[in-house]
Amino acid sequence: MKTIRKIKNLKNKKVLVRVDFNVPVRDDGIVDEKEDWRIRAALPMIEYLLEKEAKIILISHLGRPDANRKFILDTTVDSRLHRNDNIAKYSLKPVADRLEGLLNREIKFIDDCIGDGAKRAVEEMRAGEIVLLENLRFYKEEKENNEEFAKELAGLADIYVNNAFSVSHRKHASVHAITKFLPSYAGLLLEKEVEILSKAINNPKKPATIIVGGAKMKTKVPVIEYLIDKFDHILVGGIVANVILKAKGIDTGKSLIDGIDIKEVRKIDLASNKLYVPVDAAVCNSQKKEVDLRAVGKIGDNKILDIGPETGKLYSKIIRDSKTVIWNGPMGMFEKEDFAFGTREIAEAVVKSKGYTIIGGGDTIAALDQFGCIGNVDYVCTGGGAMLEFLAGKKLPGLEALE
Repeated sequence: MKTIRKIKNLKNKKVLVRVDFNVPVRDDGIVDEKEDWRIRAALPMIEYLLEKEAKIILISHLGRPDANRKFILDTTVDSRLHRNDNIAKYSLKPVADRLEGLLNREIKFIDDCIGDGAKRAVEEMRAGEIVLLENLRFYKEEKENNEEFAKELAGLADIYVNNAFSVSHRKHASVHAITKFLPSYAGLLLEKEVEILSKAINNPKKPATIIVGGAKMKTKVPVIEYLIDKFDHILVGGIVANVILKAKGIDTGKSLIDGIDIKEVRKIDLASNKLYVPVDAAVCNSQKKEVDLRAVGKIGDNKILDIGPETGKLYSKIIRDSKTVIWNGPMGMFEKEDFAFGTREIAEAVVKSKGYTIIGGGDTIAALDQFGCIGNVDYVCTGGGAMLEFLAGKKLPGLEALE
């Protein structure tokens, strides 16, 4: 995979950088500094290009807006629609403001990502200037991997850089098709994330442990299936644990079960001594509406919403003794204090581990942030879905395109 470091002279080059600035924006139109970690993760790449005196054009998506802008190949026609609530809610303008504060320099925000406005802004750029273009997903062609749309984006620049590992599992125009029209390179963040995750799964220091929780069982089965032979311990919690328990024939009461075919789950070696399931759980008592602790298999007419203390002790010891720890997905409904114990217990074990620790996934990061632990892990991966696909040994379209 070619990286941007290969190019010695970037002075005055127009460099189009795909970043991931998909961060929460408050109702008052401000990106909170507690929520800007994805923006901060992109700073080394931006600073590198500033040092090289490049012209920096940043592109990103934000959220899942209605794709209601019209893509018009005749670029003499303005492609923009009148502003509406959709655009106001999903505009990258607040991100531009936050980035300006972090870099302490002007960021020119353009309210479109193609068309005459974007072209004029880029043509007027000087070396060392930064432009942030508007949300790519205002155009349906972005998610459709439309080549004409990608060609329009590519027409703005001399070089393309993918610095967004977190969207590299998507076959989108700004990640995949665009590489057909420009010399394309991996950015510093993408390079770093691939290097760290590759080392962790292909050559982990032993004992190696992966913690898999949360929901979306369909994305977690391939990870467990792929890593069960490579890792020493696989600890499960959340809805993932509920589904595995059910697949093993253990009663889970009225607990939430992902809509996955149990036959798919049975692709995992459920009898493996490397696979650990909860032995007890915190449940919501359906009669008293209170929290009860129950042994797994004796859940009754209740819902499992967290792992129990015995499971917490078992998992914590394994984590503390591990030399490699990867975590994706909380152990329960940590947003509610009554069911935050398990996730907090695991978070504390992870930060106390003497091994190399990697976390990923929005909910996992939110949990560690909630517990004040996020600064004590070795690496926070910017991607949730991309991380899972990489951990499952799958080829990521954005990475393949760079090769």
